[in-house]
Amino acid sequence: MSDYQYFLSEKTQIDELIGKGFVITHVTENLSGAIVDFVLPDKAEKQQLHITTADARKYFSRYLLA
Repeated sequence: MSDYQYFLSEKTQIDELIGKGFVITHVTENLSGAIVDFVLPDKAEKQQLHITTADARKYFSRYLLA
């Protein structure tokens, strides 16, 4: 799979979680990407994504700044 396809896959996962009402609560950067913790506030449900592409890391950062 190309880098662009990896980015689209990660972007879709981020969009799905944000669309369901999840919010980003914690980000851990490491050499292999970023671990992003999402929480659904009213149900306290948690999800975690491992984001590996630089473009997807830039993409989720816009939600942090919003």
